[in-house]
Amino acid sequence: MYNLARSLLFCLDAERAHDLGLKAIEVAYRTGFNPLLASKPKPLPLEVFGIKFPNPVGLAAGLDKNGDYFEALASLGFGFVEIGTITPKAQAGNPKPRMFRLPQAEAVINRLGFNNKGVDYLVARVERSNFNGVLGINIGKNKDTPNENAVDDYLFCLDRVYPLASYITVNISSPNTQGLRDLQQEDALQRLIATLRERQQKLAVQHGRYKPMLLKIAPDLSETELDSIANVLLANSVDGVICSNTTIDRSTITGQPHASEAGGLSGRPLFAKSTDVLKQMAKRLNGKIPLIGVGGILCGDDAAAKISAGASLVQFYSGMIYRGPTLIGESIDAIRALR
Repeated sequence: MYNLARSLLFCLDAERAHDLGLKAIEVAYRTGFNPLLASKPKPLPLEVFGIKFPNPVGLAAGLDKNGDYFEALASLGFGFVEIGTITPKAQAGNPKPRMFRLPQAEAVINRLGFNNKGVDYLVARVERSNFNGVLGINIGKNKDTPNENAVDDYLFCLDRVYPLASYITVNISSPNTQGLRDLQQEDALQRLIATLRERQQKLAVQHGRYKPMLLKIAPDLSETELDSIANVLLANSVDGVICSNTTIDRSTITGQPHASEAGGLSGRPLFAKSTDVLKQMAKRLNGKIPLIGVGGILCGDDAAAKISAGASLVQFYSGMIYRGPTLIGESIDAIRALR
């Protein structure tokens, strides 16, 4: 059924197809037809970050930016769903067109630019739900907030989403907000993370429950940069790391239609680079901080490879576009076979 739907959606502009696909999943969920999209996977429970996950396969941030569809998406069998990236104020993002499919490479390029309705909208949406699954909320800064004030945006969002999230992800690695990746530099990262960790501890006392905070990093990092990030993560006892965001590298898609479009590249061409960063970060963290592997998962073997590289959990986004919900169960089964 998904293959038919994909053929129709691929006739449309990528961003419009994205929106229609989500609405179709929501309708199927509300009307009880979601079993037609995917069979419920067998459980593969595990505990990471102090959270009990029904299975290790999650939906990456970016598909459901505003928390409009997370219940429907979770019903497809994901062990956890991450929504966002959300910012303090609503913002339109970058001019359209800003999302491009590269079917030959099973890839997507996007330069959406944190388009979202603002953190208060997302909070209201989650508060109205009866969701009892594992929900990650990914937070960022507004485009017009200078980096020297970025911590204020992250604190603003952290305060608001903390009571509702199972965990919070700090996104400093999108290539589509100018200067954002500069926050990965050691001094800037140390200031940001130390401040957020202090607020996290206060919120834990205030709300009577500790919520893990994760950092999402880029795949386009040098050995020195990975060393610096690992040092900051360990020094501040960050709860987890997501490896990785999209890449600005185009070496794997040279000559293909849309290859020259600006933005972050995801899908199959990202797999090797993101898995290498995951492996290198796992070596540096030496089991002290859990990792989530994301980037280029298009089949069960890809998901298993992320686990073998050092991840405790995996996520995908572009895999939903090219493979659909069947990829969830396939990935769970491949990870189960490693045990």
